[in-house]
Amino acid sequence: MTHENDGNGERANHPSNAPRRTTDGAPDGGSVAAPDRRTVARSAALAAALLLTGAGTAHARAARPRFPRSPESPEGPASPEITGSAEHTRSTGRGTASTEAMANAASHGLTVRLPAPTGRHRIGVTTLHLVDPRRRDPWDARIPVREVMATVFYPARTVHGRPVAPQMTPDAAAAFGELVPAVRPGMPATGVNWAATATHAHAGAPAQAVRRPVLLYTPGGGDPRTLGTGLAEELASHGHVVVTVDHPGDASEVDFPTATRHRRKLRRTVLMGDPRTDPALFRTLIETRVADTRFVLDRLHLLAAGHNPDAGRRPVPECLGRALDLRRVGVYGHSAGGTAAAEVLYEDRRVAAAVTMEGYLDHPPRRPGEEGELFPVARHGVDRPLLLLGTDGFAGRKQLERSWSAMLAHPRGRTVRRQFGDTAHHVFTDYAAIAPQLQAAGLLAAEHRVGLVGAMDPATAVPLVRDHVRSFFARHLSPRTLTVG
Repeated sequence: MTHENDGNGERANHPSNAPRRTTDGAPDGGSVAAPDRRTVARSAALAAALLLTGAGTAHARAARPRFPRSPESPEGPASPEITGSAEHTRSTGRGTASTEAMANAASHGLTVRLPAPTGRHRIGVTTLHLVDPRRRDPWDARIPVREVMATVFYPARTVHGRPVAPQMTPDAAAAFGELVPAVRPGMPATGVNWAATATHAHAGAPAQAVRRPVLLYTPGGGDPRTLGTGLAEELASHGHVVVTVDHPGDASEVDFPTATRHRRKLRRTVLMGDPRTDPALFRTLIETRVADTRFVLDRLHLLAAGHNPDAGRRPVPECLGRALDLRRVGVYGHSAGGTAAAEVLYEDRRVAAAVTMEGYLDHPPRRPGEEGELFPVARHGVDRPLLLLGTDGFAGRKQLERSWSAMLAHPRGRTVRRQFGDTAHHVFTDYAAIAPQLQAAGLLAAEHRVGLVGAMDPATAVPLVRDHVRSFFARHLSPRTLTVG
């Protein structure tokens, strides 16, 4: 069931029933432990039923993201019906797939659906092609400049007449479908129509001319920015401008507006394995991401000043520059992006707060048996808020502990840590909603789903991540608590 809306810039019928917070803006408790299996099964089944029918209390409607029905079948099943509960995942190794969903996957390729945002604002979206002439590309010596693609999600004044944007362009979706089975164990090589997934954002819609906090997102190593769409939309629906950033050469695929004489229109990753097995490569990767993110922030200042930063001078949505409050900037990232987010917070005083979602804060060791060098943010600490989010299912959690402990040990630091139970490394991405749908359609084995995102039901996992990130930035980017000097 989709959100009802008034056709203008705000969503209708969104009561505010957020859970009680601790002083750092996260929900109560230093860690989120996994509930027992029977509790998970019962609560996930209830949540799915409420999502499907729209029934239940106002709190249930506000606290759970809604999964829109398939565009191919307006009366078809909503995606929680095909995700299966955590209990069913573990006990049978399968989710509960509807006959219609299975038939769709077999004939046309499954269309996975993203959970809808829960905020009151309708969302506009645009892309920016940004070129830094001062830097050469670190991954391809033939490219004399550094190019970045970014997507901007923002509260829209109206979405009338504006089409809903796809999650991926057709070219990006084709490349993603080819590459993902090689880098994510068990992901299907066929059977999914990646180009058919729609967002909840409307292309080119005019922005609300209200200054709003700005958040930059940097994805995991080898991942495209499009895998952060669900969280970005959630944050935008609650009143942020969110800029998701691709790092070409690193990201699995980046689709540019046009080709140039130095590169093709679509650029694929150069990464062939875990970058932490190569200390020099990992250093280049993080340094490039930090520079890319700070460069994007530079270009947002141009946009706020009334200039068009797009390299091809493609039109930007009406009032977009006027929607940017660059006195209130946060950065969040996943995995290698989490490393970069923390380091940007350390290096750039324009950034007021950051969230690191399972990103190492040290370099890999140069030789076996040695310890890797801490990044400056972990070595020296930082005087602005940093939230570290982790999972109990991350394969690298023991290696993560050293640098996170160092970060938390600084006596005057403002770093807090939260850990989620029954989850795994990619629960912070759109895989949290996608993987259970693939499993339910028979396209992803249970053990691969659990290894990717954990066994927690997406009706619980998706709002868990959203709520922590949203509440942290709502607290620390408030004009009343801002401390950036």
